Amino acid sequence: MRVLQFNYKLPRYIFTKMAGKFFPSVHWNSSFSCLQFMERSEPDLPNENWVKVKVKYGGICGSDLNLLFLNDSPATSPFVSFPFTIGHEIVGEIMEAGLQANEFNKGDRVVIDPILSCESRGIEKPCPPCMKGNFSLCVNKANGDLSPGLLIGACRDTGGGWSSYIVAHKSQIFRLPNEVNDLNGVMVEPFSCALHCVLRNPPNKDDTVLVIGSGVIGLCVIAAIRALEIPCKIVALVKHKTQAELASKYGADKIILLQKSSYVDELAKSLNAQVLKPLFGSEVIQGGADIVYECVGKTRSINDALRFTKNGGRVVLLGLAGIMNGIDWTTVWLNELEVKGSFAYSTERYNGKTTRTFNIAIELMRLGKVDLSPLVTHQFPIEDYQNALNTASNKKYRGAIKVVFEPNRQYKKKTGGIHK
Repeated sequence: MRVLQFNYKLPRYIFTKMAGKFFPSVHWNSSFSCLQFMERSEPDLPNENWVKVKVKYGGICGSDLNLLFLNDSPATSPFVSFPFTIGHEIVGEIMEAGLQANEFNKGDRVVIDPILSCESRGIEKPCPPCMKGNFSLCVNKANGDLSPGLLIGACRDTGGGWSSYIVAHKSQIFRLPNEVNDLNGVMVEPFSCALHCVLRNPPNKDDTVLVIGSGVIGLCVIAAIRALEIPCKIVALVKHKTQAELASKYGADKIILLQKSSYVDELAKSLNAQVLKPLFGSEVIQGGADIVYECVGKTRSINDALRFTKNGGRVVLLGLAGIMNGIDWTTVWLNELEVKGSFAYSTERYNGKTTRTFNIAIELMRLGKVDLSPLVTHQFPIEDYQNALNTASNKKYRGAIKVVFEPNRQYKKKTGGIHK
């Protein structure tokens, strides 16, 4: 089968890190980069609790691009095993099920929760977070029967969505009802990230919410708030006009374009906040949003999240992880802010019961409360990965939102991606 694998080798890393500063596409279009396109045998089931899935769509996530651009923090390196096949946004069809996974049948359409926690690792006594259903906080991501890996797409034993087939533990598999098409299916994973964040950090009735960033995750946060029918005001700070249109479509009440000359004053006005001038440096904001969801993970966006949160408010960080300099943390103690991180998905309290985040995402789609399929703008066969990654990393100029691979689609040279 055809796969896109990431393999850390120090000479490759140094070459790509240096050359990539001048030629960004060298991260994926050079034979000396850490990303390699190759043929591999189909994965075998690790044991009878696992299933094999034929991948229909494998999404390209912002965190995947962060990996390819070599921007990941070394703090995550103990939780990967090389070489691994990239891709954790997966919708597909079951091709084989182990004897202990007989609740699934060949041909079932499924999505996969990629977190590799205690159960999938064959650890009989779950760790305390897993006992509570907080699978994303599992402390055994480098232990058990599998090689280290935060999730499918970072573990050499499971494969990933940037390939024709992957294997997953039965606890990671969620069937798709007929009402949820495959394009919504590939969006279940990013939507679950947003749902986890919002359900763990919900706005109160009549709160003013600021969403910084309207890429896929920012749009999913807006869509999650509206699908959950939380009555609050949503202000979205966006970079491009296309993002502005989509933020409005999914339920933002006020859209502010990120323009150097005017966005601070416009955003402060929309939040009923006051702009104060310091002796030097960036403007100081008095007042702001009750809760800010920061969905970018850059120095400026984090600084904006901290200064546009009102006294005693909450900042939730669900943008890309990384090492960043130049963040002014003064407002955290001056305004007694609560700063929370949000990673992936687990279990949530929803409609009076505890259930997996993926179940909530699928149910909201089934009920028609959210349709994220329009966000999938480009589809590429896996062989056309250079064009796909160029598109995903230049979204403004390519008109892209979510770019996905179709690993089992027949490739025709010079076909490019299907733009919908």
